[in-house]
Amino acid sequence: MDVQMKRGILDGLVLSILKRGDTYGYELTEQVSRTIDISEMTLYPVLRRLEAQGFLGNYSMEINGRLRRYYTITPSGLTKLDDITLELKALRQLIDHMIGEEET
Repeated sequence: MDVQMKRGILDGLVLSILKRGDTYGYELTEQVSRTIDISEMTLYPVLRRLEAQGFLGNYSMEINGRLRRYYTITPSGLTKLDDITLELKALRQLIDHMIGEEET
């Protein structure tokens, strides 16, 4: 699969998980891993990039004496997720057409 396509799918997956609620990096990796084979080492640069683009925010919370960084989706992130969703739906229609499974 094309690197840019994987990147867009991974961005969409991260944003869709965070749309359901804030979570921390390890838990986010666990949720993403249920769909795509990914490691924490791969996910953290994605989180930093999405944050730098204004699609994510973060805050820290103390849990059992340790600070844990939680990620949250921003309004811009919600808009980006909508854009990704529309692009994926269009791609799905194209693929369905190409393989002869058009919706009626």
